[in-house]
Amino acid sequence: MKKIVNVGNVRCGADQLFLIAGPCVVEDEKTMMDTAEFLVGLSQKLDLPLIFKSSFQKDNRSSSDFYSGPGIDKGLAILQKIKEQFGVPLLTDIHYPEQILATAEVVDVIQIPAYLVMQTTLVVEAAKTGKVINLKHAQFLAPENMIKPVKKVEQAGNTNILVTERGYAFGYNDLIVDPRSFYHLRTTGYPVVFDVTHSIRKYGIPSSDPAGGSREFIPTLARAGVAAGIDGLFIEVHPDPTRALCDAASQMCIADVTEFLKPLIDIHNIEVKYRL
Repeated sequence: MKKIVNVGNVRCGADQLFLIAGPCVVEDEKTMMDTAEFLVGLSQKLDLPLIFKSSFQKDNRSSSDFYSGPGIDKGLAILQKIKEQFGVPLLTDIHYPEQILATAEVVDVIQIPAYLVMQTTLVVEAAKTGKVINLKHAQFLAPENMIKPVKKVEQAGNTNILVTERGYAFGYNDLIVDPRSFYHLRTTGYPVVFDVTHSIRKYGIPSSDPAGGSREFIPTLARAGVAAGIDGLFIEVHPDPTRALCDAASQMCIADVTEFLKPLIDIHNIEVKYRL
């Protein structure tokens, strides 16, 4: 039986689809507050539970010249302000064990990046906080092997876990979403999330280059994932993706998000009705 994981007032794994959304990286305060205000309003309008996501640091940029975030102190301060003003639960990444305690004081979900999901010390120390842990499926890891980091969290005494698909490395500089991965992730017993915007990134091409992401595939992949039985959808959004400081080629414009989500909610409701 699948576990229901509570994130604030969001019941992840219940019959209602939930949304994880926000800018890829914490940017200036106005951009962040405007995006949060929009997403909270959208959540209320569509009756779609929301977890706000943004990273204070992205330490896996392909060049040290690229923007990697404002850092932990400024980034967490902006996220804390969003939480206080809008009452929305928060998710952010960590990269190093020394970031864990400060992050746990602010956010509701600690995310382990895909590149780092097999790092035992990082996963176990994050798990010890008792916070919800979102484990992202590594691009190099067969989906059935995601049970290994899940077990590490459990052995640390934490069963508040989400598992997220974000595409599997296929050939050179490309990602493939294999629908079989949703089945394998469900066998962990925890809610399954689909990070659709990261799954269309093109490695080796700067994210500021329009060729750095195949955004046209987002609706098709999202509908396939929802129909396959995911519990939550993860999308990175921005008021103006062309000006985004990270993943400009793959983030969605907030102006497009409402109409994008409406059919996904309908598909999810049908999937729940006829769920095997």
